[in-house]
Amino acid sequence: QVQLVESGGGLAQPGGSLRLSCAASGSIASINAMGWYRQAPGKDRELVARITSGGSTNYGDSVKGRFTISRDSAKNTVYLQMDSLKSEDTAVYYCYSRKGLANTWNWGQGTQVTVSS
Repeated sequence: QVQLVESGGGLAQPGGSLRLSCAASGSIASINAMGWYRQAPGKDRELVARITSGGSTNYGDSVKGRFTISRDSAKNTVYLQMDSLKSEDTAVYYCYSRKGLANTWNWGQGTQVTVSS
């Protein structure tokens, strides 16, 4: 089992920035990918960004060019740098990990991001 702890959410103004962190612990061997999904009220959960064990990254269309995912392997931590924030980025952001041949998924508890003036 992988435990994921998110931090860094909060309130930002439109055009501002926030950085989310996700620290992994527990059975972290063979993690294939980590990343972030988000869910706004009344909407489906959507992919924000992911990074694979090989360093490849993917982004949701709505955040391309504004958000950057990175990792610190020594700290088992993934970061999401969010710039040029928009009101539509308001959501609960969930960190996830996918590991092993069975591609087992684990989720963090979620962190609220609110973009408002």
